[in-house]
Amino acid sequence: MDEIENDEKLQKVREEVIKKMAEYRKTLAYLAADAPIGILCLPKPIENLLLTNGCFRVYDLFDRDFTEIKGFGDARIRDLTARLDEFFSML
Repeated sequence: MDEIENDEKLQKVREEVIKKMAEYRKTLAYLAADAPIGILCLPKPIENLLLTNGCFRVYDLFDRDFTEIKGFGDARIRDLTARLDEFFSML
């Protein structure tokens, strides 16, 4: 009986550690992305569209659906994601 209880406790601890690590990774990503949009060196039309739509910091781009931004086509979205990839690869 004790071993079963210990296994259950150990499983709960593992789940909690995994949950905390996920939260930690998310926090680190937001801290790393706490930079103005200008750091991405985007073309002015893309930067202006982002600023107009309330994206002032890099972390504002997280979980954002760029297809909902009027004026953003496939080419601009590809350019933006390429710049984001470059930004995060330097971290």
